[in-house]
Amino acid sequence: MITLSPEVSMITDFLDKMRMNRFDPQYFPNFENRLFFEGERKNHQIVNFVVLLTLAAIIATYGIVTDSTASVIGAMIIAPLMTPIMASAAAVILGSTIRLKQALRLVVLGILGVIALSILLTFFIPDSIIAFSTNSQITSRVSPGLLDLMIALAAGAAGAYAIGRQEIADSLAGVAIAISLVPPLCVAGISLGSGRWLDAGGAFLLFLTNFFAILFAGAIIFRLMGLEELGFRDASKEAKQKAIRVIIAGVLLISLLLTVTTYNAYVATTELTDTAAAVKEWLSGSSDFQIVAIKVRPTDVDITIRGDSPVPPLATLYPKLNMVYGHSVKINLHVIPFTSQSYPS
Repeated sequence: MITLSPEVSMITDFLDKMRMNRFDPQYFPNFENRLFFEGERKNHQIVNFVVLLTLAAIIATYGIVTDSTASVIGAMIIAPLMTPIMASAAAVILGSTIRLKQALRLVVLGILGVIALSILLTFFIPDSIIAFSTNSQITSRVSPGLLDLMIALAAGAAGAYAIGRQEIADSLAGVAIAISLVPPLCVAGISLGSGRWLDAGGAFLLFLTNFFAILFAGAIIFRLMGLEELGFRDASKEAKQKAIRVIIAGVLLISLLLTVTTYNAYVATTELTDTAAAVKEWLSGSSDFQIVAIKVRPTDVDITIRGDSPVPPLATLYPKLNMVYGHSVKINLHVIPFTSQSYPS
């Protein structure tokens, strides 16, 4: 007899409970009305979607420029972009190609609209006001990593479970805070307007991470909840399998890109830490100096220190930094004089 570990048993029990807690067929009409824009309410739903998305983009764009966390969170709550993405995941499980195309068309138009609006809103703002290097709302969204994918998968699963249960469907607003959709698009637009292509690419990669994570996790949760049984009997299994393969391929590709960015971030952090340690050791004989800033580049490093004591020879620091980077590097040292005054004396 095979004995399962406690962790495996816990996961197995959870999946069994998920299968028993099936999708309520009586809730299905409300479920469709929440996700799919169709029928007599279609025009009304589209108008609401456009108005809310526009307002969310305005709030998020200026909240990012002013580095206002509260404003960005507010934009995330009212942004309706998660609805058509979740509708896409549901359409895949239901086997509705028409609904899938309609939902994805709405997502694409929403993406283009938010980016274009962000470019327009910040077109006349000087680049000196938008602090790309110090603004936390920007720096936190231009270098996504694998942890962002983990967060997005969990948030996507929570969103699918919440919207699939009538009694907790109102929890979707909380999920919208956990997963970032409109702010990365706004950062991409702001960056494009300032000609910062790498920042724009990083922000858009974060959006794609969240997009594919919602599709993947949402489809799995809907499948476990039994939504597939309420789908169309004449649905093409081949089309459904193709859509699932595309989603899986997208997640794998995103995972590969995020692995590269995570590794690069790890290397950069390690180099910066080791550089700081080498500089501290180099200055160990001159306690009057303080390290102000260190900036590492591929072929050189900028070191800014403050103090009035004689600076140790750079020749003693040079081999230490060469060992850190594994190659020769040019050192640019900047010394800020330190003065102190008191009044009255």
